[in-house]
Amino acid sequence: MRIFLFPLSVLSLLFSGAIFGFFYAWVCSTMWGLDQADPNVAIQAMQAMNASVRNGVFAPAFFGTPFVLLLTGVVAWRAGARRAALFFLTGGAIYFGGGVLLTMSVNVPMNEALALIETPLPEAEASTIWSEYSSVWQVWNQVRTGFSGMTLLLVGMAIFSLPKSRGYSS
Repeated sequence: MRIFLFPLSVLSLLFSGAIFGFFYAWVCSTMWGLDQADPNVAIQAMQAMNASVRNGVFAPAFFGTPFVLLLTGVVAWRAGARRAALFFLTGGAIYFGGGVLLTMSVNVPMNEALALIETPLPEAEASTIWSEYSSVWQVWNQVRTGFSGMTLLLVGMAIFSLPKSRGYSS
């Protein structure tokens, strides 16, 4: 089991970092930029981004992260690295609830509702729709970013807690 632990730990770090980075980019640039754009343009751009995110590059990090962490946690447990296993497993559970389930129950339905909006709209109507959508969407995105950040932190703690003298890190 130990031979699989290091590569799975690296994979867990990469997946957790990728999904945290994805959500974080929306927090610190994408939504702020869209909020500065013409509301009709912001709606159209968000519709296009939401349609394009359903792809084979994004899916492994979004859907695969909790399963990679679960697998890594099980392997760590069986290899005797119990503390690391608990960090991996906790990270997987946190991301599953605060990343996957939150996204599927809040952000995706909001995105699907926005996809039904036909633009261009009168400026006042587009402005109202965009500001209501953006403000709520950003709150929930910040929440899932926080959960994803906690997941990444737990993966780092798991890797750091792996016993070095028993061949776990090579």
